[in-house]
This record gives sequence, structure tokens and C-alpha cells, in this order.
Amino acid sequence: MSAILPPIFGATALMLLFLMWRARKGSRQHSAAAGLGAVIAGLLAALPLMAPARDAGDDVRDYYRQSRTAPPQPPRVFHLGHSLVGRDMPAMLAQLGGGDYALQLGWGTTLRAHFEPDVEINGFAQENDTPKYRDAHQALASGEYDDFVMTEMVALADAIKYFDTRGYVAKWAAEAAAGNPGGQIFLYETWHSLDDKPDWLARLPGDLNTMWKPDLLWPAARAAKKPVWLIPAGQVMAKLVAEAESQGGIAELASRKDLFATTPEGKLDPIHPNDLGIYLVALTHYAVLYGKSPVGLPRELLRADGSPATAPSAELARRMQETVWDVVTGIPETGVPAGGL
Repeated sequence: MSAILPPIFGATALMLLFLMWRARKGSRQHSAAAGLGAVIAGLLAALPLMAPARDAGDDVRDYYRQSRTAPPQPPRVFHLGHSLVGRDMPAMLAQLGGGDYALQLGWGTTLRAHFEPDVEINGFAQENDTPKYRDAHQALASGEYDDFVMTEMVALADAIKYFDTRGYVAKWAAEAAAGNPGGQIFLYETWHSLDDKPDWLARLPGDLNTMWKPDLLWPAARAAKKPVWLIPAGQVMAKLVAEAESQGGIAELASRKDLFATTPEGKLDPIHPNDLGIYLVALTHYAVLYGKSPVGLPRELLRADGSPATAPSAELARRMQETVWDVVTGIPETGVPAGGL
């Protein structure tokens, strides 16, 4: 029914315009039309704008009731995304869990741009100037990767509206499932810019339920015909930041800004994480991909170029690790139970 409402409203609006035009002629015989037009205008004003029903994922819920098996140790991972994946996070993840990985990145790149050969990927040459680069289509067709991790550009609402996120997340999931039927597929939930409205912290939980799940997770699982597991990095950030800001800080983490980088001009970068933020995201990937608690993992890691990353203090690292595990095991779509895999 909801699918036919917009055309009905469009036809009604056209009829209303016609009747109002006739009414403006001022002739007596059109007075009834003018009155009818007023009635219709009132009815339309009283009706809410009709939006497409949100995808509840009812047809894929059973996928998330099945138990995940522990991955091969260590798994081979392929990362597809943009600068919120970056080179350093996959490198840190590999140091935490071992194993090899490859990637395809860009700047603010959509899943559509990664998929379509004739769509330009901004920053492709710069981001993929690494031995870890591999063409994504070739990588998935090879069947060599146990885990495929993808994410969408931000702002996510724009990607969904203008770049067919639902369609392309499904295409990537189907391609990954076909290339390695026994492999696992993951969706990396990121975050919006600190200066976006509404408030960054207040908005994160809602974005998961209004965009990430209905517009990415469910379409991907539907296309793959199996669960696509969630890596809830945005939710981990939200929980850790809420705790730090409510209690006056956790060691060196005083506010959300302490997880984000600075620009070359010394200003806050409101979207890209610094080494502390990257470490937190790598921990979240580890907990979901490996199905193990990250508590006790090393905190002193290297960036992709081999230079030492800024390490969190022992106190902050411990709380990061505990928070990751609490969040990951509290969201069914990660597939990770409280006891781990």
C-alpha cells in the first residue's frame, strides 16, 4: 500500500492545482471546485509525509540466531573502504591477531565507486601505494580470504540517498559469498563527523538502528544468504567517550576530541581518528573477527610504515579493551557471545 501512496499524492496535487486554477477564473460555476480544492488542500496538509517503511530485516533474523564458529587462526582478511579504514588500522589488527591482509581504499569512497570500474576513486593512487593493495574484485574471486570487511562512505545518509548504498552493499556481499562460500563477511560501522548535527555522542546509537542495520546490514545478509556480521566501532567509541566525559576522563582520554587527529595546521580533524582512536577500532575488529576478548592484548604497536604508534597508557588501554568486549558481546549482530567463540 505504501508503495502506491506517493503516486496517489502526486495525482492529487495535480488535481488540486487544476481546480485552484479554475477557481481563480472567478466564474460562479467554478465556486464548487474552489471549495473542493480548499477541502483537498486541508486534507493534504493534515497528512504526514509518507516515507518508505524502514527495513526491519525480519527475513534475515534467523541468520543471526545461528552460532558462529571460531575462525581459522589466523584468518586472511580483505579490507574495503576509505580513510576510516586507512593503512594503519589493518596493520594494527594484524599485529594484534597475526595473519595476513590486503586492502583497497580511497578518499571518502562509496561502495558504488569501488564496485564500478568506470567510477573514479578519489585518492586511489595515494591510498593504495602499498604492497598490501589488491584489486577488490580479484581478491574476492580468488577465494583466498577468510574474512571480507567493508564499510560505506560518510556522511552515511548521503551515501544511502545518492549512491545506492543498499544496492551496492548487497552486490559486494553476494560477490564475497560467491568467491568463498565458507568465508565470513563483516560490516564495519564507523561514525559521523564531530561537528555534524545532532550531537555526535547522542546520535551514534540512533544511526546504528536507522541506517547501518536497515540500509546496509540487512540488504547485505539478504544478498549473501547468510549473516553479515557487525563490527560496531561507532558504538564502542560512544560508550567509551560517554564514560570518559561523564567522570572527568579516563587517564589521558578526557573527551571525544582525544580520539581524533589534528590537521597539519594544528586544528582538530573532526572525522579521522588519531593513534588512540585507530587502536580502539583495531581492538573492535579483533574482538569481532577473532571472537576473542581483547583484554590483555599489547598496547604498543606499529603503524603501517613501521613507525611506533602513540600508545595508550596501561590504564586507558585496559579500559578500551574492556569496553570493546562489553559492546561487542552485547550486540547480537556481531555473533560473539559473552564467552567468546
